[in-house]
Amino acid sequence: MRSFFATFIMFLTIAYSVTTRAELVIPIVEGVDNPTVISVVPFGYGGAEALPENIGSIISADLKRSGQFETIAPSDMLSLPTRQQDVVYRDWRILGSEYLVVGNITDTPMGYSASFSLFDVISQKIILNNFQVSVRRDALRQMAHHISDKVYEAITGIRGVFSTKIIYVKQIDKSQYQLVLADMDGAREQVLLRSKEPLLSPSWSPDGKSVVYVSFETSRPAIFMQVLATGKRTQLTNFQGLNSAPAWSPDGRSLALVLSKDGNPEIYTLDIASKRFTRITNHYGIDTEPNWSSDGKAVMFTSNRGGKPQIYQITLSNKRVERLTFDGDYNAKPQVTPDGKGIVMVHRYDGVFHIAVQDIATGNIRVLTQTALDESPSIAPNGAILLYATKDNKRGILAGVSLDAGIKYKLPAKSGDVREPAWSPFLTQP
Repeated sequence: MRSFFATFIMFLTIAYSVTTRAELVIPIVEGVDNPTVISVVPFGYGGAEALPENIGSIISADLKRSGQFETIAPSDMLSLPTRQQDVVYRDWRILGSEYLVVGNITDTPMGYSASFSLFDVISQKIILNNFQVSVRRDALRQMAHHISDKVYEAITGIRGVFSTKIIYVKQIDKSQYQLVLADMDGAREQVLLRSKEPLLSPSWSPDGKSVVYVSFETSRPAIFMQVLATGKRTQLTNFQGLNSAPAWSPDGRSLALVLSKDGNPEIYTLDIASKRFTRITNHYGIDTEPNWSSDGKAVMFTSNRGGKPQIYQITLSNKRVERLTFDGDYNAKPQVTPDGKGIVMVHRYDGVFHIAVQDIATGNIRVLTQTALDESPSIAPNGAILLYATKDNKRGILAGVSLDAGIKYKLPAKSGDVREPAWSPFLTQP
């Protein structure tokens, strides 16, 4: 027990070195075989000055980053149509393009408006016809991501996540930590909090308006809630010992968290409105890393109550506890997939920590990653891909992998390390 507790504390207080602030850069490591070929023509714009963002380039990068698409460079295009009536299907069949996106951007009193169309080149059909998107002047990247979402969903049938956000932790030097908000492609970094003490375990509210996290700024770990729009912070815990691993319930009314105020690390729930804490586990083993079932009726958690860290679940109505993982001698940090059918976890395989997913119905485990020291998985709201923290050339980076392990990419910062990713829910569209 003492060894596991020491390991748990080590993960809470681990530090890593960063030299400068930089956005994430995303190279694709592995994509699907025979990716879909798509052409995104540079969008037309008749304004007096050039747009501050290249909409077509952002859309192309989004679709390519998914690992499911191959894009054709504008320099290789035979024509550059911006309206439906200017499209000549033959030009795109020659290039081997299966789909085509064309569009125009115009100025509006409030910002910009885009009209775009998606074509199936093979069948010569229009899939999206003059779809309209309007944004403020400072939200052109948001416009591009929204268009990417619509194109991706129209072709794959899966809702796109290019308009979502990620939060992660960055350390600037030995005594400066940052909680950072960014687009899911790493662009538009915004520092939410600067601290001289470690920051850990960010978790999004289901409505995407707030985040909770652990901060050591009060000389011991404490859980804070921060409203993203205003930056308002509220300290939620101030107990002796551990205050850690907050996780929001699906309805946004409660948190599951770990407290050791009664002498042993146990799982509690916190009703946010009433500020009432309820202890839900009671065992001499160490219970930690809670997360909710998709219906909010149960809480999964990591415990060494069976001798080694495994994942358990407690049903809130009757406090019945059942063990969920049996394959391997270490399974931790559970997170249920959006469809409720799988559990993503940290799984020790051949002595190395990897990210794996377990089918809840069958118990079968599939290892998704092949890097070292993989931890902190966070699933995209469409359930297609997840982010996790790992090491690359002795540096901490974020990486992504699809739940079928067919798509893999890295998100290293241009310099330094990042960790503790948290993927947002679907957010309000422009």
